[in-house]
Amino acid sequence: MNSKKSTTTITPYGEKLVNLLVPVEEQSEIKVRASQLPSLGLSSRSVCDLEILAVGGFSPLDRFMGKEDHQRVVDEMRLCDGHLFPLPITLPVEPGGAIRLDQEVALRDSNNNLLAVMTIEEIYDWNLEEVAQKVFKTLDLRHPLVAEMHRWGKINISGQLRVLALPPHYDFKDIRMTPTQTREKLAGIGYSNVVAFQTRNPLHRVHEEITKRAVQEVDGVLLLHPVVGMTKPGDVDHYTRVRTYKALASRYYERDRVLLALLPLAMRIAGPREALLHAIIRRNYGANHLIVGRDHAGPGVDSMGKPIYGPYDAQELVEEYSDEIRVKMIPFRNMVYLPDEDRYEEVAKVPEGVRTALISGTQVREDYLNNGRALPDWFTRPEVAEILAESYPPRYKQGACIWFTGLSGAGKSTIASVLTVMLQEHGRHVTLLDGDVVRTHLSKGLGFSKEDRDTNIRRIGFVASEIVRHGGIAVCAAVSPYRATRNDVRNMVGADHYVEVFVDTPLEVCEQRDAKGLYAKARRGEIKGFTGIDDPYEAPLHPEIHLDTVINSPEENASRILDIIQKKGFVRS
Repeated sequence: MNSKKSTTTITPYGEKLVNLLVPVEEQSEIKVRASQLPSLGLSSRSVCDLEILAVGGFSPLDRFMGKEDHQRVVDEMRLCDGHLFPLPITLPVEPGGAIRLDQEVALRDSNNNLLAVMTIEEIYDWNLEEVAQKVFKTLDLRHPLVAEMHRWGKINISGQLRVLALPPHYDFKDIRMTPTQTREKLAGIGYSNVVAFQTRNPLHRVHEEITKRAVQEVDGVLLLHPVVGMTKPGDVDHYTRVRTYKALASRYYERDRVLLALLPLAMRIAGPREALLHAIIRRNYGANHLIVGRDHAGPGVDSMGKPIYGPYDAQELVEEYSDEIRVKMIPFRNMVYLPDEDRYEEVAKVPEGVRTALISGTQVREDYLNNGRALPDWFTRPEVAEILAESYPPRYKQGACIWFTGLSGAGKSTIASVLTVMLQEHGRHVTLLDGDVVRTHLSKGLGFSKEDRDTNIRRIGFVASEIVRHGGIAVCAAVSPYRATRNDVRNMVGADHYVEVFVDTPLEVCEQRDAKGLYAKARRGEIKGFTGIDDPYEAPLHPEIHLDTVINSPEENASRILDIIQKKGFVRS
């Protein structure tokens, strides 16, 4: 049966697409009023959420969630009207200022672009631990969203949204489509069955094979729908990924069997619940099938090295609610290459004794990209291999962040300075970000409250992440007393490029070394909130490197770090 000839796609979730965009003829008056309103700067995540809300990607949701919707979604995965909705979409802010009921606020992005006007109709508290435990199934700070939530505002606000403009995008404009535009394109192609493929990684031959088989099985069209908002920290950047998708879609798929469109979603890395949200979003974009992978939208392992979600949890949850949301789950089946037959086959269908070949994602990074080796043609298309090789230099040319944490006087700065010289001797470009120096320049004016300390550490982390992104090594030495903030920095940099060094010096030794007399002043009460005296230091639970500065000299400790960095490939041996 050929499903072509159809010019309609599945109806949106809730039967009608939400549209929050103010008509052009009404915008001038609202913009003039907005110029006189208090402004609220949105985070990158909230900007992504606002865009998806505005165009109907989260239909039937038409605003950042109010208290009752939020609580029921956290508890039951449902909105108050009964619609299944697995993840809370909220606007967290700090109390005070213009945050009061019935107040209109202008919502702006980080460049001060006016995006929308919100009328605040609800203000309510939310519980971080409750959301983490019920939604993400963990309190572990190695989950990127659990760590990130520690810097969200303490209250949520909700109310009517009048969206004046979508966030500006200057890349890949020809394939950035709203649900309405995507539906129009799909209707023009003319298949009633649409298979969506959610991806945040480059596509290789096995992905190509799976998507083509899925389309063939349902006699439909592929909606290749990569996320280009916020993905898992450390993922391949979307510029590189989209270039590979465009190369594949234009050269290796039948033109009337694929539509490439970008999704500006901010992922929560919430595993099963996120997979269910992906299915709902794809229905709003016109798809009635979704390919769900192994550990779909999963964060990987926790701080103990254990997987946060089971490998098939996401597939099982989407399958459970498939009839209700009217999106069929297509499992991503394990496949291997058969060299003697030059084709891919499902593992379950390969006869015993047949020669097979497989390259894991870890092997792609460690054995090929990190060593400057070309990926074989049977594994990936030449165009994709070339793009990845251009974007990913060998490991010894990639960036890394070496983050020293420990009490004041532990020896962080001394060891960091020695390590910096050693790295420069081995030809690496190194930037030393010392806590005291940073406070003099980058963080001048900040105090020592928990909020100011967190701000200081995140500023250092941001600078370090930019250095790493451009291939340099950032050596950072700061007390950084709070685990959540350190894990936030790990996520900014990307776990694969972050090395946490715990300089574990006993408090009494730090006090003996204190040339400035700060500990003595803290003991006398002259300095308040001093780490280790009247403010806690949360020692790392699982640092990559644990140093003893009583037994070992700074040079010995620096040499040990250098040896570990060499083994990780960031320095040539």
